[in-house]
Amino acid sequence: MCDDPLLPAPVARALAEYRELRDAHGPCWGEPPITYVTQAWATVFLDRRYNYWNAARRQLADLYPPEQIEDHLEEVDPERAVRDALAGDVLDNLAALRLTPEGFALEADTQVVLDDRPFRTSLLLDSSTDEPVTVVVDGTPYEVPPHGARVVALERDVSVGGQPVDLSPLSRRVEAATIRVRAGFPCRWNVTGANGQGWYPEGAPPKRDGHRRPYFHGDDLVVTVPAEPITVTVARGMEYTSSEVVVTPEAGAQTLVELAPERLYDAAARGWYGGDLHVHLNWMGEEPAAPTLAAAAQHGEDLHVLNLVAGNVASGRVYDIEALAHWAGKDLPWSDDRHLARIGVEYRNDVVGHLTAFGLLEPPRHYHTGFEGTADWPPNTAALEELRALGGVTSYGHPFHTAFSDDDPPDVVLSDGRNCAAREIVADAALGLIDTLDVLNHSSVQATAAVYRRLIGAGNRLAVTAGTDAVLSFCRRGTASSPPGWERVYANVAGPLTAESFTEAVLLGRTFATTGPWLELTVNGHGPGDTLELAPGQRVEIVVSSIGPEVESLEIRTAAGVLAQGPPGRLVASMAVDEPTYVVAIASGGAHPRSMHSAGAYAHTSPVYVDVAGEHVARAADVRWCLAWLDRLEVLLREYGTFESAAQLDDHLDLYERARAVYRQRLP
Repeated sequence: MCDDPLLPAPVARALAEYRELRDAHGPCWGEPPITYVTQAWATVFLDRRYNYWNAARRQLADLYPPEQIEDHLEEVDPERAVRDALAGDVLDNLAALRLTPEGFALEADTQVVLDDRPFRTSLLLDSSTDEPVTVVVDGTPYEVPPHGARVVALERDVSVGGQPVDLSPLSRRVEAATIRVRAGFPCRWNVTGANGQGWYPEGAPPKRDGHRRPYFHGDDLVVTVPAEPITVTVARGMEYTSSEVVVTPEAGAQTLVELAPERLYDAAARGWYGGDLHVHLNWMGEEPAAPTLAAAAQHGEDLHVLNLVAGNVASGRVYDIEALAHWAGKDLPWSDDRHLARIGVEYRNDVVGHLTAFGLLEPPRHYHTGFEGTADWPPNTAALEELRALGGVTSYGHPFHTAFSDDDPPDVVLSDGRNCAAREIVADAALGLIDTLDVLNHSSVQATAAVYRRLIGAGNRLAVTAGTDAVLSFCRRGTASSPPGWERVYANVAGPLTAESFTEAVLLGRTFATTGPWLELTVNGHGPGDTLELAPGQRVEIVVSSIGPEVESLEIRTAAGVLAQGPPGRLVASMAVDEPTYVVAIASGGAHPRSMHSAGAYAHTSPVYVDVAGEHVARAADVRWCLAWLDRLEVLLREYGTFESAAQLDDHLDLYERARAVYRQRLP
């Protein structure tokens, strides 16, 4: 018997193993409980309205001075932090049993059920008593410490001190109906009840996006729903609007819902193809994901290019390494002339940054450093050289996590600790070892954009790219459980879409990255990635245009700063050029249903470079800023790096000194 082309035997065995890990350990799959593993568990319950890290820091505030709190986050009680972050709220998947000196009370967001089977949910045991309290849930006793909290699974019964808890607030029964949703092509569907409860086709994971909206992908699908008013919404990635209808299906009958989204713009018709270069198939989560889920998501979002990445979490296990070994260098089986899927790598080190690679021809030998007490060695340089030799386009993912402006010194964004930030990029860029930067990412887009402009202003050539870090095995974890492609890098491809043509366009810098808006930039008719050769005093005409209801303003920037600002649609400016510079365009806006980033709508182009009298931009202030970065990075590495010998640390320091030499040569 032949393998299923979408589930070859090695991938099927790995998927079965992931399910065993999930069943044995819950959504963290037995990974070591370092801070972001613990936070991943917590955010299965908490959405963006509730800040886990703030609650965690408050928990440590009485134990350590402010400057030491970041070094002790692994000591946080995550169940208490979830309770404290919620501040008395209850969620649809987390009811709360309040334990008080006077007794107990159950609080819940009542959910609809369609049959008589026990309703399964999670339960927060929240104590405000001065003594421990024992709560028996489904026959298992749990001791809740004074003023403490526990999160447990609940299916049948709960008792406190021998007294049963009335579970009727958890659910209400409604007669069942079915709907058939049809658009005529694969789409993303939201089917919700009046309380926001989601309904899904049989077998579909109960996914929620960054706005907490339930969703699934496909076309002509049957969904069992309550026989009461429900809202059906259909969308298809950022190039489409959404359409919505409210229906009241009849109990015991099937209702056909035919609904299709309207196209907002057609990038491929202009030669532009949008990709998400950082997506995980499996990386912990509530429901291990098969490749069929990635296929449905890519086509349902009309995402032209999907880069699934194999990577570890906090141990030596590399998730989806079997899929990489099977498919490296090949288009994944669901690819077609408009949709290209490949599998690549996220190479990870938590002190100097995480790298991604697209277009690998073979698996690499190494996937990570610095985990489980191993050395932070060799520098990321070694990984970049190997990934490039294997045909990969390299980038730094989710680069920066702290607020940062264009005028701040490097130490503002180079915060303490092992926080996965792209710290070594300033050295790698100077040495020409990194191709792009994911300016659009799930973390601090504004900070990353500011660092990016410093890097290109200092004479480094990097393309703007996008990687969401979406994780298909998570069902409800903010943007991680949002569909792939909620941010995209658009590349202007010459000819048909292939891994090679997309790679070439990215390497040439013919890109812009976006949360949704279309953004176009020309300088004297030239687009991103082009270089204009001018004489001093020549003028350039700059035109920026946008499409998208979420855009509130347009901006033109050069190495000297903001050149022009204006409303959405079209912005035109001109300038006389006396020294080398670059030109980029930015579109921005506030919170909008089309944007799943908490920062709102954003798009940023790669530069059009403007050389003058044969000189390339290398602004002295930006070069000195990069030198200051390297000085600060040395301090951080000495404090937070793990090394087995002085020679290993010296390898990093030698790299930084080589980078310094490059930057010093660029100074006047």
